Amino acid sequence: MPPTLASLVHHSALKLTVRAGEDRLDVPVRWAHVSELADPVPYMEGGELLLITALKLDAEDPEAMRRYVKRLAGAGVVGLGFAVGVNYEEIPKALVDAAEGEGLPLLEVPRRTPFLAISKAVSAAIAADQYRAVTAGFAAQRELTKQALTGGPEGVLSALASQVDGWAALYDASGAVVATAPEWAGRRAARLTADVERLRERPAPASSVVGPPDNEDRVELHSLGTGRRPRAALAVGTAAALGTAERYAVHSAIALLTLTTERSRSLHAAEQRIGAAVLRMLLAGEPDHARAVAGHLYGGLLDAPFRLIIAESAARAAAADAGGDPLAGLAETMESAAARAGEAVLVVPEGERLVVLAADGGAAVTACGEYAAAVEAARGGADAVRDAAGGEEDELVVGASAPVGPIAAAAAYKQAEQALSVARRRGRVFVGHEQLAAGSVLPLLADDAVKAFADGLLRALYEHDATGRGDLVASLRAWLSRHGQWDAAAADLGVHRHTLRYRMRRVEEILGRSLDDPDVRMELWLALKATSAE
Repeated sequence: MPPTLASLVHHSALKLTVRAGEDRLDVPVRWAHVSELADPVPYMEGGELLLITALKLDAEDPEAMRRYVKRLAGAGVVGLGFAVGVNYEEIPKALVDAAEGEGLPLLEVPRRTPFLAISKAVSAAIAADQYRAVTAGFAAQRELTKQALTGGPEGVLSALASQVDGWAALYDASGAVVATAPEWAGRRAARLTADVERLRERPAPASSVVGPPDNEDRVELHSLGTGRRPRAALAVGTAAALGTAERYAVHSAIALLTLTTERSRSLHAAEQRIGAAVLRMLLAGEPDHARAVAGHLYGGLLDAPFRLIIAESAARAAAADAGGDPLAGLAETMESAAARAGEAVLVVPEGERLVVLAADGGAAVTACGEYAAAVEAARGGADAVRDAAGGEEDELVVGASAPVGPIAAAAAYKQAEQALSVARRRGRVFVGHEQLAAGSVLPLLADDAVKAFADGLLRALYEHDATGRGDLVASLRAWLSRHGQWDAAAADLGVHRHTLRYRMRRVEEILGRSLDDPDVRMELWLALKATSAE
């Protein structure tokens, strides 16, 4: 602990006597300063023991002493040492009364005790306290390093919580709690998710001091990672501000966890290269070789039904420059969810694409859907702004295959690409392959090429109807909708069936196609649907 007035009073060599402020002797002393100025306040920083002989003071004037002492107390001076036997044989009553009135400790310094001895005692105590803090800090660093090597991040958190007499928590890249020490701190750590999110938006390294709504703790948040975007965050909760030794421990933990994070990034990059090789083997129809290469890393994933997910970002480069790469965000979200659930997930970046193999029905697939839903909700309010600015639309689109096994990976890749194409066509963020069969084919007819084909196929009929010589388009639509049933279609049109037969012969003549051909009837029906959808 730093020196206090009490420790100086108990110093046997100084022989100090307390004349006022006996109840405030436990205040730390930051320095001992000698000044005979009538107003030394401009040169004070707070926390000093001021030593005087009253050379330039009228120490017997009660009003002057009240003003003098009041200014010292207001400046943060923690005590006043008065040397007797120099200018005054004893401390004047006016000064004693003023010190009592302000509650400022007043110490009598005997003539045989030089001010230099008091300054040396304070300096030595401060140096000893700093040495203890540094020694404790090095000991904490050794313990934290040992735990990092043997217990991993959890061991570092446990050692740190013990060193600061509080709790510690580690958050992943998505802001979710990964580990806490002690375990009871999990609930407190979870309440800081929003604060961690705000910290992650700032370039690393970053830190902030926050506290839960109930003000149980003083909590420091520190970002971890050497890149522009933090990879993780550390929370340290204590009952009071950190001391020097505790600060050493926190800084050591930040360094060790950052090294762990960066090492994890290197391992992650290596895993992605292995994942890319495994994916290529699966798509080439070599599931056995893929299992052999994956080993324990992805082996469990290949033994159960999985979904193959493809994500694309048309504006990825611009988004990455702005610190908001949607593909990186999706990858982090799915990997974090899989890690928390103890699942294996294979993530392979492919240029403007991200390919993911994730367990069917698992946490990663669920997280993908939730992430896409959040992006789509946010995109709804930004569409008008994007259109007005002429920016790229649909920065992120995701397509997912149906559940498959390793032998059908190539088919799953095609399914995911089909779903991805439909998602982009429909302006959706996420489409699963099951949705393609469950939905309608009609939205697909909105494609410009389909519309052009429909206009070309039906143009001659529309031109005929424009002359007023018959309603061939409406008649064709009614006949096709009734599956070629003459009476029912004629009733819908309100004409005789012979009139309808005549019109259908005119359709065949104008188009040069036979309505007996089912392919012709299908093309005409789709053309009619495409033109009516405009």
